[in-house]
Amino acid sequence: MRVQADRVSVTGPHGTLLSPTSLTVSGGELAIVHGEPGVGVTAFGLALAGRLKPATGTVTVEGGDARKVVAVVDSPGVSEPDGALTLQVVVGEELELAKRPAGKAAVASWLAEHGAAAFATTRFENIEAVTRTRLLTALAASREGVGVLVLDTPDRHTSDVEGWTRVAREHAGRGLAVVVLTATTPVSALPSKPALLGGLDQPDPVRCAPAAIPAETTLEETVPDETPETSGDQE
Repeated sequence: MRVQADRVSVTGPHGTLLSPTSLTVSGGELAIVHGEPGVGVTAFGLALAGRLKPATGTVTVEGGDARKVVAVVDSPGVSEPDGALTLQVVVGEELELAKRPAGKAAVASWLAEHGAAAFATTRFENIEAVTRTRLLTALAASREGVGVLVLDTPDRHTSDVEGWTRVAREHAGRGLAVVVLTATTPVSALPSKPALLGGLDQPDPVRCAPAAIPAETTLEETVPDETPETSGDQE
């Protein structure tokens, strides 16, 4: 799985939302992207997911249709859950979106599996920020065919960078391509050098999963010959 944005820009009714930006992320990699607070950050995430048509540039997703394989997590005004709903209702809606069993028993089982059963009836707006990001990311990753996760500004909920970084690394470590959009965290506090909105020459994403061995690589090329040497003269 690989998503590539090549000089993507987005315009709105009142002008430019996103200046030309390039980014490439493959399965098993994590890219941190930083931009100024505002709609431009979300616009980039929606462009990656094929939900917003770029004014210039292209988005290429290897491995399927962007709208099916790229999931945007907790996007303000787009996929952000209603804070007045209880956690169990939010989980039920997300499971239904993923075309998975979403009845009362299924929701209770999912919450228990993810260590959140105690918060089932808690209003979503009162769920602790790291737990919120962890659960919403897990729900998005469970959708059939999803290979790319775009976490939309988890830093708007908390200054705990380590919390959302850990969630992102875990999913990248499982082989997904993960992009985290940030806006309120200072660049100096981010876990790695970020790609910048409006930038074309970006740092490489961080690899969190082992690189796959090329199919054409032979066993002899990957496993050293440990056969002991023998003397040509035997008695």
